[in-house]
Amino acid sequence: MKKAFFGVFLAIFLFISSSTTYAAEIQIKVDGVAIASDVKPEIKNKRTMVPLRVISENLGASVEWSNSEVILAKSDMKVFLKLNSSTAVKNGEKMLLDVKPYMKNNRIFVPLRFIAETFGCNVNYSNFTVIVDTEPLFIDGVQVKALQQEYHMTMGGVVQQINGNAYNETIYNIFVENKGEKVEEPANYSWSPTIDTLGSYYKNAQYDFLDQKGNSLVRFDVYSLLRSFPSELLTGYPEILIHDVSKDEWYLFSDTARQSIDLLIYTAAKNGFLTIISNTVV
Repeated sequence: MKKAFFGVFLAIFLFISSSTTYAAEIQIKVDGVAIASDVKPEIKNKRTMVPLRVISENLGASVEWSNSEVILAKSDMKVFLKLNSSTAVKNGEKMLLDVKPYMKNNRIFVPLRFIAETFGCNVNYSNFTVIVDTEPLFIDGVQVKALQQEYHMTMGGVVQQINGNAYNETIYNIFVENKGEKVEEPANYSWSPTIDTLGSYYKNAQYDFLDQKGNSLVRFDVYSLLRSFPSELLTGYPEILIHDVSKDEWYLFSDTARQSIDLLIYTAAKNGFLTIISNTVV
């Protein structure tokens, strides 16, 4: 009787182990940064499965979800996945997956290697660590090491750097792709939000894309219109402007684009890709 019970137990154990294993000891690193997740990765059919949010956030891909279909997009790459389907569509080309995406604990799990390699990343395994290296950003043929953001508050300022390639590329593309109409340099602008002159702008933040030696390759400054005057007097003044400092050119910019950049920086900080260089805020 004991032998029969042990045999049934062993069969159940082997079945569970062969289908899905919780990868409690597996660590995922993207560009050298260990990625934390509230849901553990899993090994299923010898493939590392990760929550969709974990991989999409740190590869700079946007996610849309509709009728059991997931759309991952980044630059000119678009990938369609369906829950419980072994077929994916990559820029119109059908691809077969070794493991179907699935929903578990309100999370969508997707195959890490397929997603990472689709977006141009290298994937390697070392012991219990999955290492994902993303493609670096190049500006005019020079590799970007980090994005440095500086912003000021009433008392002091903050300088911080983002070292994740995917974040830097995505933010750079937001700047380039959301430049609006070219405009004249405003009459009054500064770091101060207290200039009492009609049509004045204050700098929300400046963004330097740094080379390997820490020199600025390109810099963008984002300005907002000071609204200390009645709305009727501000007609004709754009809400948001961007100054391409490298070319000394001014353009219209959108608040939506500015908020997208803020969200990416927040996400980079949450995932360990942001380092504070100085903080003098009192």
